[in-house]
Amino acid sequence: MKKVMLFLIFLIVIISIICLFKNKKKEISNSNNNYEIFSFYKKQNLERYEKYKAKTNLSYKDTIIQVNIGLDNSYYTNTKEITLFNSLMLVNKYNYVSKDFKIPNLKPVKEFAKDNMYLEKECMTSFVKMARDAKSNNLNLRAISTYRSYEYQENLYNNYVKVDGIRKADTYSARPGFSEHHTGLAIDIDNIKSNYLNFENTEEFNWLQENAYKYGFILRYPKDKENITGYIYEPWHYRYVGIKVASYIKKNNITFEEYYYEFLDN
Repeated sequence: MKKVMLFLIFLIVIISIICLFKNKKKEISNSNNNYEIFSFYKKQNLERYEKYKAKTNLSYKDTIIQVNIGLDNSYYTNTKEITLFNSLMLVNKYNYVSKDFKIPNLKPVKEFAKDNMYLEKECMTSFVKMARDAKSNNLNLRAISTYRSYEYQENLYNNYVKVDGIRKADTYSARPGFSEHHTGLAIDIDNIKSNYLNFENTEEFNWLQENAYKYGFILRYPKDKENITGYIYEPWHYRYVGIKVASYIKKNNITFEEYYYEFLDN
């Protein structure tokens, strides 16, 4: 009788272990399926998704996007070179261009800009139209920083590092090759009257908040998105992405990174 009881206990333990294993396997399988329902899921990143989700407790969608951006790794690691110009190209702390990167149709901004400002032609045309329409509302938009060469950004960044150190400089300035200003699609804007650092407190800023997307521009480094963009809030920095994309980004209150890795990343 004692042997029978021991056997039954042993059998129950074995069955319990098998059930536990099956449930765990099912749980993992279901977890994988929660990722796989998204078209931008990448099978090779599954382990990274699991680790990042456990750390951040984000939704499955946000976990996938942020890992695909590269946010589970330190900035400037596992970087990728962008070799072809595109109006929706992404240059950030994980994507860079070389010293020799060329922008087609780089044109001078002859209106509403400081001297020697250059932008990609389509971006330039859209900015001038936006600035003219703002002017008709008695508002002043002026481009104060547009395309920057690799060498210009290198000097600028190095000077910031000398003043504030690498850690702080990295929060507001891009390393050479990693600056969006290399694309000819980014513009720093002021209203002529006051320092650009005060741009958030101007009528021009309020107007842009309501209208920039109609011309294809987005506020590139918005407030409370620093963990995604890698940069402090910059109310003066705008990026041309086209009206369709700008409208979607504004409506959904997301960053360009989030849009890019949901719809454009291959």
